Amino acid sequence: MAQMMYRDAVLSTIAEEMERDPNVVVLGEDVVGGMGTAGGPEAIGGIWSTSTGLFAKFGADRVIDTPISESAIMGAAAGLALAGKRPVAELMFADFIGVSLDQIWNQIAKFRYMFGGKTKCPAVIRMAYGAGYNAAAQHSQSVHQILTGMPGLKVVMPSTPGDVKGLLRQAIRDDDPVIFLEHKALYAMSGEVSDDPNFTIPFGHARLARAGEDVTIVSSGLLLGFCEVVADKLAAEGIGCDVIDLRTTSPLDEETILDSVEVTGRLVVVDEAPPRCGLAVDICALVARQAFASLRAPPQMVTPPHTPIPFARELESAYLPSTDKIEAAVRTALAWR
Repeated sequence: MAQMMYRDAVLSTIAEEMERDPNVVVLGEDVVGGMGTAGGPEAIGGIWSTSTGLFAKFGADRVIDTPISESAIMGAAAGLALAGKRPVAELMFADFIGVSLDQIWNQIAKFRYMFGGKTKCPAVIRMAYGAGYNAAAQHSQSVHQILTGMPGLKVVMPSTPGDVKGLLRQAIRDDDPVIFLEHKALYAMSGEVSDDPNFTIPFGHARLARAGEDVTIVSSGLLLGFCEVVADKLAAEGIGCDVIDLRTTSPLDEETILDSVEVTGRLVVVDEAPPRCGLAVDICALVARQAFASLRAPPQMVTPPHTPIPFARELESAYLPSTDKIEAAVRTALAWR
């Protein structure tokens, strides 16, 4: 096992898969360094430094700087996938999916279904998402609830560098389109990663990050770490929390969630997306529908309010889920006897 930052796990996995399979190509805005440059101070591998050095190693045929046109990026990725390539396309900010929604929703997600399985669309669409950088309402959103609701897409939200390795490798090798969501605040996080060049994590298998018998906490991405902090604090008081890292929201590991709630009888879902028609509501409904007899308290949700994300630092902090809010939700669930 090696120590690696989250962003380096993204970069190294893409590089390894490009070496393994010549059909893997990378495209997006500034993935080379702007205007097709091969070097210089601007060639940083995108604003997130997740494609640094790929152009020098694999060349212009496989690492492609695109115009600032999300619809063109997604359209090109769709065509490349149908033609036998395995594109890894980057949308610089997840907020920009609206520009390319037709290509993603009506084309990429539906090709295999519409052609009766006679074709496949093995495209990976990487997106940086999430708030916490005072980037305001148009560059801070968590859009997974929109994408999870689209049949035909697999949606991945890794919480650790190790999971980035296993899940991104699985995504690139998968024959279906995969949305790969990377939280901006996790890029500098360090953690252990597998040295096995064939290590993959199958989709639809959640990770049990903490084990306990009093409350089930479900989350993903950046907020998973918040949940672990709360679970560790409560453990010192003798309160045990099952902390479930979803890893993927489509497919969703329903079995792990339901099995946990059958033991704990209490559910807290923590999500960075707004509550209306969101993932937290979906999981609460799942448990209420299929594990109602096991519940000893109403399911609790920790989400932002149903408003755009504020720019002001103080307001953004108030908007987002926090460890204090998660702990309060857990204690509310425990108050029911």
